[in-house]
Amino acid sequence: MNAVTPAAIAAALEAEGLLLLGAFHPAEDDAVPPLADGRRCGTLVLAGNVGGSLWPVFSASPEAGDGKPDALDRWSARVLGGLAASFGGEPLYPFGGPPYRPFQRWARRGAPLTPSPLGMLIHPDYGLWHAYRGAIALPQRLPGPLPLEAAEARPAPCETCFDKPCLTTCPVGAFTAEGYDVTACAGHVAAPAGADCLSLGCRARRACPVGRQHHYPAAQARFHMAAFIAAHGF
Repeated sequence: MNAVTPAAIAAALEAEGLLLLGAFHPAEDDAVPPLADGRRCGTLVLAGNVGGSLWPVFSASPEAGDGKPDALDRWSARVLGGLAASFGGEPLYPFGGPPYRPFQRWARRGAPLTPSPLGMLIHPDYGLWHAYRGAIALPQRLPGPLPLEAAEARPAPCETCFDKPCLTTCPVGAFTAEGYDVTACAGHVAAPAGADCLSLGCRARRACPVGRQHHYPAAQARFHMAAFIAAHGF
C-alpha cells in the first residue's frame, strides 16, 4: 500500500491528469457512507480536474476510443478505483445513481466554493472550470491542516462582480434569476445557431472573468457539450 499522505495522494492523482481538489474529516451529517468493513470514513479526499488537466490522459485511454457510452465515467471509475485501493481507501462517485452522492455539499466542505449565478459552484482561482470525478474515502483521519482549513476565509468572487456577464451572454437567455432553462439551452446547442457553444463550451460560462486561463480546450469542451445535448434527447 502507498504511503497515505495528502502529498502522496496528490502526486498519484496528478500522474493521471487529476488534482486533489479538497479534503475534509466527515461529520455525521455529511452523509459519507461507512467503508465496506463498517469502519467510519476518517478523511474524504475529493478528486477532479481543473481546466484541461485530465484531457491528455483521458483522450488517450481505452475508454475514450472504444465507442461505448459513458466513457469519462468509466475511465474515472477505473482510475480512481485503482488509486483508492492503492491507498487503502474506497472510491465514491458523483455518477451511477440514483441515488446520487451529495458531491456539491462535499465539495463545499473540502474547498472554498460558493454558488455562482449560473448555479455551478465557483472557485476563487479556478472559476467555473473545475469538476469532480470522484472521491477517496480513507479510514484514517489524516492530520491537518486540510485544504479547506487553510482557505475557508477566502471571499466569494461573485460578490464583487457587479456586471454579471454570465447572465447577459447566453444567446437564448437560459440563465435568469428564476433559474436555468435547460431545455432552451440544450436545444440551442444542438441547433446550427449553437455551433459556438457546442465547439467551445457554454458562452455564459466563458463570459465569467474568474479563472479564464483554465478554460477547457476545444476538444474537451465539445466532448462535454455533445454529452450534454445527447443526455437531453437532442
